[in-house]
Amino acid sequence: MTVRIDKKIKSYAVVTPEDKAKQSAPAAPAAPVIALADDAIDNVIQMHERIERPEVLIGSTYKIKSPLVEHAMYVTINDIVLNADTEHEHRRPFEVFINCKSMEHFQWIVALTRIMSAVFRKGGDVAFLVEEMKAVFDPRGGYFKAGGVYMPSLVAELGSIVEDHLKSIGMLHDPEMSEHQRALIAEKRRAYEQSQKKNTDVLSASSDIISSAASHPEDIEVTGDGATFPPSASMCHKCSTKALVIMDGCATCLNCGYSKCG
Repeated sequence: MTVRIDKKIKSYAVVTPEDKAKQSAPAAPAAPVIALADDAIDNVIQMHERIERPEVLIGSTYKIKSPLVEHAMYVTINDIVLNADTEHEHRRPFEVFINCKSMEHFQWIVALTRIMSAVFRKGGDVAFLVEEMKAVFDPRGGYFKAGGVYMPSLVAELGSIVEDHLKSIGMLHDPEMSEHQRALIAEKRRAYEQSQKKNTDVLSASSDIISSAASHPEDIEVTGDGATFPPSASMCHKCSTKALVIMDGCATCLNCGYSKCG
């Protein structure tokens, strides 16, 4: 019997007697469909732009004292609590306000707060704001805030505040430093302190004036950790902290452990 094929052949397979037996066998009865109970439906509320603003929100206020502005700036981030009193309870940022006596930056501050608040209410992963804001550089140059951490712009410090807030409510987490890395940084600090102590002893033996100045070194305190770094340290491009010193001909960061020789 001749069979005419009108369509293009895309693939083929040889039919075995076993395949014919399977085709002739009666089909197995379909499994009964079990209706899902109403309790199995997920009722967890996720953040989205249709959520109405509650009468009361939980907020935190942060202070910025930058040399780029005359007066201090106060950043308030309000959070909404979703799925309260349940195992799925969590906080999400809802809106942000920035207040300052100086009117120099009023226009872009209002625009920035409205855009950030709109992104917060949109829901989803809002952590991308941190990297976008911290990547903004001021063409006039940045500054070191208290603790020796370099800020390339005022917007970058606002991004750093958003990052700290997201960490406080559990949306972001610091990468855990391994025990080996912690031990390496501690060893580098001890070695640098010993070398500085030897230099101080040599200077004190040659001059009482130099000894008096060297016995009271000026340290830079890092906010939060309480660590101190020598005033001669330069900025580390990896952690943006003024903690990079020269040890054995290599640039070594006493804060994050970064090292580069040559």
